[in-house]
Amino acid sequence: MESTFIFVDLAGFSALTEAHGDNAAADLVEGFTALVDTVLCGDGERVRTIGDAVFLVAPRPAAALHLLERIWERARHQESFPVLRAGLHHGEAVRRGSDYFGMGVNVAARVTALAAGGQVLATRAVAGVARAEGRSVTALGTVELKNLSGRVDLYSIELGSALAAEAVDPVCRMRVRQSKAAAHVRVDDHDYYFCSVECAASFLAKTGAPSS
Repeated sequence: MESTFIFVDLAGFSALTEAHGDNAAADLVEGFTALVDTVLCGDGERVRTIGDAVFLVAPRPAAALHLLERIWERARHQESFPVLRAGLHHGEAVRRGSDYFGMGVNVAARVTALAAGGQVLATRAVAGVARAEGRSVTALGTVELKNLSGRVDLYSIELGSALAAEAVDPVCRMRVRQSKAAAHVRVDDHDYYFCSVECAASFLAKTGAPSS
């Protein structure tokens, strides 16, 4: 069957787990999965959760983009939540039971692995629909995907502007609203904001920066 395959994961999840522990990381994944489920609205389905990532399927690129935009917006308004990244590909796969297998799924997963925190990457068919809808689309050139033959054209898609006055905790990679940061450190004329005093203490210990 032909569908649009989407992977969304929590950027910096390993750093977050190290900083806050396994239980906090597991709670966060459960919360992320619940967040995704609340915004499906018939545009797609959550096939499964894989570690810190969710695997979604939508019938068409437009539905996939609308679903992803709702996830992005809901996540932006969550306090102390990591940055997301995503990859999309429209192609063919085989459905067996409640799961999907095939090249289309593999391409989407590999595209996601290339995305930076906050970035949405997609292949040509999805990018074309995004551009037709008036979204900002940037061509990134042709790339090779790990363990897959051939090359694909890769594009970055903007889903909307980020919330103002946000930063990313340099220790656990959690998004931090500057006005609500648990700690703030200025080092070499650069401001760092932290989700917890523990992350600030860890940062100061590693960098040797003065606590003042």
